[in-house]
Amino acid sequence: MDELTASERDKRAGLRRMKRIATGFLVGATVVFLLTRWQEPHHHWLGYIRAFAEAAMVGALADWFAVTALFRHPLGIPIPHTAIVPKRKDQIGRSLGEFVQDNFLTTEVVDARLAKAQLGQRLGHWLAQPVNASKAGEAMADALGGALEVLDDREVGGALEQLVERRVRAIAVAPVLGRAIDLSIEGGHHQRLLDAVLAGLGGFLDDNRDTFRKRLEHESPWWIPESIDDRIFNKIYTAVHTFLADVRADAHHDVRSAIDQRVRAFAERLRTDPDLAAKGEELTSELLAHPDVRAWLRSLWGEVKSGTLAATADPHSELRRRIDGSLAQVGQRLHDDPAMQAKVDAWVQRAVGYVVTHYQHEVADLIATTVQSWDGKATGERMELQVGRDLQFIRINGTLVGGMAGLVIYTLSQWLF
Repeated sequence: MDELTASERDKRAGLRRMKRIATGFLVGATVVFLLTRWQEPHHHWLGYIRAFAEAAMVGALADWFAVTALFRHPLGIPIPHTAIVPKRKDQIGRSLGEFVQDNFLTTEVVDARLAKAQLGQRLGHWLAQPVNASKAGEAMADALGGALEVLDDREVGGALEQLVERRVRAIAVAPVLGRAIDLSIEGGHHQRLLDAVLAGLGGFLDDNRDTFRKRLEHESPWWIPESIDDRIFNKIYTAVHTFLADVRADAHHDVRSAIDQRVRAFAERLRTDPDLAAKGEELTSELLAHPDVRAWLRSLWGEVKSGTLAATADPHSELRRRIDGSLAQVGQRLHDDPAMQAKVDAWVQRAVGYVVTHYQHEVADLIATTVQSWDGKATGERMELQVGRDLQFIRINGTLVGGMAGLVIYTLSQWLF
């Protein structure tokens, strides 16, 4: 046999102890028989004890033979119909598998057991406790990490790259951009953008005042005095600043209205103009064909995988916190909601029922083939290890019952004859 486990070692020690006790009853009956047989001519009443001991020996030997014959040849003698378990282990394995299949792996038995188990309520109570939710989250994270590790990076990366590319190509850029502009107009965001542009223009003019002045001096005829150029520049510069300030200050300025109309018209063209739609698709194709974009798409899976693995391994990561929190919330809902508990119970029953219905034969075959793969002698030892201790009580009872039967027969014979 293979190396025994601690439990099997305990069972073997118990079996040996019971064998010694049962054998002790046989030895005791034999000693009593010999002593009483020796002294019976001098004390006739010892005949009753001798009869008891004699029958006890017979019963003990008979039951020893019966118990031993189950697992091996008694005294190593190949007597017919002995060593039953080693010889018929294949049939025993098939019968055991069929017994389990017919009496345990049935939908009726499983459904009745699951109905009493109330798994939904118990699961909800267990998950509602943060410590248990954390344990379940850790198990889920480990499972997720293990699944990511065994995936083929090239296959998954290529599939993800194609998926992202298809989704991007499926987006009609021009209509989407037109809708985005509409939303911006509805929220007044384009006006705030115009304010920012006007403020930027004002700052640009201030930052480049000397440059513009030199440009005017360069373009102005040589005969115009510099003082006049200064007056012209200051007037133009002030007028532009005033114009920008007026537009910024007046929410209903004509410039704002004109820009608003043009933006709305452009948004409408984006939604309806086939030429702009074609240009949007062309822009998308150019973007996807760019080497940097292609490199990013190819590296996308690697980044997702490495980030997810790091998050699953870190108990303080956002992913782990979200998993733990979600499980705790599900547990609380499951604990408080009988309808949800019933749904979980029904789902478990359907799942287990499906497994039992479709795979009960595989379980029976597994039992049968496992027993068939065992060595005959090892099978006998395994069986004896499991039930041999209880069988020793048969030997003890056989000794006592046999002795009582012998005593009764001897007593009747004394009274009748």
